[in-house]
Amino acid sequence: MPRKVILDLDPGIDDAVALAMALFDPRLDVVAVTAGGGNVPPEQATANLQALVGILDPPRLPRLGVAPDDTVRPEKPFNMHGTDGLGGIDLPRARLHGGHVSEKVIWETIHAHPREVTIICLGPLTNLSRVLARDPAIVELIGEVVIAGGTAHGQGNATPVVDFNFYCDPPAARHVIREPMAKTLVPLETTGQVTFGFDLLDQLPPESSRAGRILRGMLPHALRAHRQILGREEICLHDVAALVAVTNPELFERVTVAADVETGGELTAGMLVIDRRTVRQWRPNLDILTSCDVAAVQDCILRGLAAAGAGT
Repeated sequence: MPRKVILDLDPGIDDAVALAMALFDPRLDVVAVTAGGGNVPPEQATANLQALVGILDPPRLPRLGVAPDDTVRPEKPFNMHGTDGLGGIDLPRARLHGGHVSEKVIWETIHAHPREVTIICLGPLTNLSRVLARDPAIVELIGEVVIAGGTAHGQGNATPVVDFNFYCDPPAARHVIREPMAKTLVPLETTGQVTFGFDLLDQLPPESSRAGRILRGMLPHALRAHRQILGREEICLHDVAALVAVTNPELFERVTVAADVETGGELTAGMLVIDRRTVRQWRPNLDILTSCDVAAVQDCILRGLAAAGAGT
């Protein structure tokens, strides 16, 4: 049976690529996709999500969640995603069914499928934190949570020691990490091992497919932004690598750690802190994927992109 998943996104470019792959992966039953602010403001996040799902037109239409408009979006250190979050491809607005706020969609979906759903968090952890605050007992009904974010060794991208997803909402990151439920973190150090150069553009689905049109519109911008802003000739599709960790967990090395998140530090708010003392005093509460078979993960991504193109 396909694995039931909720995708919680802040739809920038790598979120959109992961969404296209997930919607056409026969191993996944995407029962809901929820938006949150992060790479883009909340209203843009909702518009991007609706437009992407509307254009991709998957065989099974998931429930869609609207990004809460009262979230605080901090200043981004640099903009890798363009003015619209999707490389400036200016997708037409699409008003799809639903319209409930994301936390409500997550709560209802979990209750409809108790202990069956994996929540894949590819953006800030605001939505999931709000669900847990609203109904603390729901931790007993969540199958698993997989989180793209955090940095195991303090090598950040939003600040020197913090990744962007945790940087956006440190209290939410702390709340989720502290909750007693099955959690797997795919940190920057691991997703950053999987890179693609400009030759990726030659391996995308044809522009005649709906997925190909979107991917060929977004990814050249991502490659240019990495070159111009970071001086790199390749891109890291962090959220896409985290999706592969769900579909192909055997390709990743896993360790269990005792972790927390700093919320009050002037320089370190959002930093993942791991108890590495010889005599550990915190209880283990988190699995971290420390490395991966890079070539195999790249192959999974290319096959997932091809499947998305074939399905549209």
